[in-house]
Amino acid sequence: MSEGKKEAVSMRMRALPVLAMALVMLLAGGIFAAYGAQPEPWQMNLQPPASPVDDRMHAFHNLLLVIITAISVFVLALLLYTCWRFAEKRNEIPSRRSHHTVLEIVWTAVPVLILVIIAIPSFRLLYYVDVVPPTEMTLKVVGHQWYWSYEYPDHGNFSFDANMVQEGDLQPGQPRLLQTDNLVVLPVETSIKVQITAADVIHSWGVPSMGFTRDAVPGRLNETWIRIEKPGMYYGQCRELCGDLHAFMPVSIKAVPKEEFLAWTEAAKQQFASAGGNAVVADAASVVAPQH
Repeated sequence: MSEGKKEAVSMRMRALPVLAMALVMLLAGGIFAAYGAQPEPWQMNLQPPASPVDDRMHAFHNLLLVIITAISVFVLALLLYTCWRFAEKRNEIPSRRSHHTVLEIVWTAVPVLILVIIAIPSFRLLYYVDVVPPTEMTLKVVGHQWYWSYEYPDHGNFSFDANMVQEGDLQPGQPRLLQTDNLVVLPVETSIKVQITAADVIHSWGVPSMGFTRDAVPGRLNETWIRIEKPGMYYGQCRELCGDLHAFMPVSIKAVPKEEFLAWTEAAKQQFASAGGNAVVADAASVVAPQH
């Protein structure tokens, strides 16, 4: 080997540890960044689950990841073996065989078996998400162009609008395009029925860390349920192409302990002028629960 080639190989060998370290840092950064209830730069994983529904979705996602990885590795290995085994220099006279009964049975039966393995947990998850269990409270969500309205029928029947905070008005720590002026305050460890509709066009209300999205359709009332497992801020957005400001309909949920939620509802009933549950007060940000 010439001196030039030796030097090139040496440089490649020295670069390998650097590339490996960069890859590890990139993957670690993506994984650790996922531990927030909002999208993060270079995020490579799902947002951490904040509800029992999303817990099950993560488990199903991980099962599918194992299955598709195994299939991809198997197909790649089979392709490489085929390229090597049946290269022209090893098969100057190619086989003229057109059928193989056992092989055809296998490549039909195995995919069916894989689909059955996927279908069982899939149907269980669909049933778990679709059936609303006994709930302790109801939150009504109404989509408008281009903001959300919320009603609390079980806690004084007050309502308010939630508009996106403009970039110039954001406070430190508030995420761009995800923060609303009025927060949806909900209690943790509480099964909540969510009723979703729209006043004009089709919208879609969803929060990734809670594992759901539901269309908001005019004239139709869709239902789902959530149970938030720990306090914190959770963000989502409209997921239906509802017009030119579709990208500016965020969802900001603040999950708090039950005692703090009850204190907030008492204060909110005074702040929001309730008129049959339809009145709207823009200054919901001023409603703050007592600090504990």
